[in-house]
Amino acid sequence: MSHDHHGHTHEHHHEDVDGSWRDTADDRPLSVARRRFLAGLGAAGVATTVGALPAHAHDDRPPRPVNPWHGRSRWYAGDHHIHTKYSSDGQYEVAQQVAKAREHGLDWVVITDHGGVAHEKLSIDQVAPDIERARREHRDVLVYQGLEWNIPGAEHATVFLPPGRSTVDILRAFEAAYDGGVLSTPVAQGGAGLLSRSTSADGEPYALAALRYLEAQVLSGRAEIALMFANHPARRGVDSPHEIRGWRDAAPGVAVGMEGAPGHQAAGIRKEAGGRGGARGYYDGSPNQDSFPGYAPTATENPYRTYGGFDWMTAKVGGLWDSLLAEGRPWWVTATSDAHQVHLDTHAPGSGDHNATGSRGKPVDTGKPQVYGDYWPGFYSSTLVGSDSRSYVDVMRGMQGGRVVAVHGRVVDGLNLRVRSLGEGDDRGVTIGGRTFVRRGDSVEVSIEVDLARGANFGGSVPRLAKVDLIAGPVTGPAADRDALAAPLTKVVKTFEVARTARGTVRFTHTFRNVDTAFYLRLRGSDGNRLTSDGGPVMDVIGDADPWSDLWFYANPVFVDVV
Repeated sequence: MSHDHHGHTHEHHHEDVDGSWRDTADDRPLSVARRRFLAGLGAAGVATTVGALPAHAHDDRPPRPVNPWHGRSRWYAGDHHIHTKYSSDGQYEVAQQVAKAREHGLDWVVITDHGGVAHEKLSIDQVAPDIERARREHRDVLVYQGLEWNIPGAEHATVFLPPGRSTVDILRAFEAAYDGGVLSTPVAQGGAGLLSRSTSADGEPYALAALRYLEAQVLSGRAEIALMFANHPARRGVDSPHEIRGWRDAAPGVAVGMEGAPGHQAAGIRKEAGGRGGARGYYDGSPNQDSFPGYAPTATENPYRTYGGFDWMTAKVGGLWDSLLAEGRPWWVTATSDAHQVHLDTHAPGSGDHNATGSRGKPVDTGKPQVYGDYWPGFYSSTLVGSDSRSYVDVMRGMQGGRVVAVHGRVVDGLNLRVRSLGEGDDRGVTIGGRTFVRRGDSVEVSIEVDLARGANFGGSVPRLAKVDLIAGPVTGPAADRDALAAPLTKVVKTFEVARTARGTVRFTHTFRNVDTAFYLRLRGSDGNRLTSDGGPVMDVIGDADPWSDLWFYANPVFVDVV
């Protein structure tokens, strides 16, 4: 979807602050490493060989900006986590999911049925022709074939590729060799029988090998691009910080991010209001034998809960996401529906035996609204991707390059971010997911334009954005502790209030002055209905969490190098 910005009222805020983090270590060696890293990147901001780029010790040319700012971006809304009757716990036809996605304004979707023995042997070949038919019937929606991968040793992930001659073969081989469900199923039941449990630690090497396999398919030319996003990463606490770092580092052009906000957002609606009375995202778990011990819940903080509908890893300022970004390496967040069974839809699962046939069969229309935990794709959650065109590969390149905004309940219609040097550095600037540079001691200007909602969301009201937070922290280099989950120097540096009377597009400006240390910045925004005393999201209450009354967006970061 594209957004123009003519004829709207404007709000202007201008802030100048000192942008130094003077208590951090000298970053000159890191700056050299970043220049080498940038030398291998094109305009799309994509690298599949991070850490293996050639060194140019005497090359004084300035680094090349990543995701250069071109003015107003064109956004394509989508959802990379959707299930059908080919999942053991799904129920819908591919055509139903794609039609509903289109109805709710999505431009692209990924069909991600659960991996496992039955899926690998039966479902993957059945879903492929259904996806092809959906592409022909809805030519204005990009329909990707993917997989919800049981990550060996950890949680789930979306894995997907663009349409191609080898796409189905690659997914089938990947699943057979590397899916945790297959690897942990005894050979007698058709699996490999190699792991204690799908989430047990002995699976971690298989996860790294799996990602390198996907990267090899791209490098060999069998696929133009392949992407992986970790799904609901904190839900069971089995995605440890070192595993996330390992995935990212093993194949940085493939493993590029995680669900900042999980699906199943309707699950927290109160029973008295006709809901399930559970937890948003089905985040009602507690530590188990495979959970990372550092995620220990306390009376005031529980990583196993959502915060304003977003995963704790994303929602906590200075938390795990920020600890990854503070290393100076990309890691992006998204928002999805994880649609299995849709709240108040009248359909129920078919009578098929998934284990025996690979399908649950045609869903049954009961004629009576069912109480479920999900929303249709696009109904509540959207992942907005900045792309050069509406093509399969370009949209994936946009995701790979971090030009992504995760949005709930249409709290915003669009976002235009420009970060640029006011000195001798990159005066054109870059946008979301980008990387730019500034001369030591110069200033960096952050220009923000937010398109406010111009109409009602599917909850029936026009959401009102109340504030935008600008969050920033120093880039301190690779973590000495691979299980680090905090970036204590990252903070909210400015909160921009949005007037209740604002309409159309609001604009804000902030300047980091006298920058002497590499840093990153990111944005989030809220309708302001439920905030902590310091302006952050509130931990969602199990059994009483109306998703429409607590709306947020999160934009991916921009990195600023000092040269």
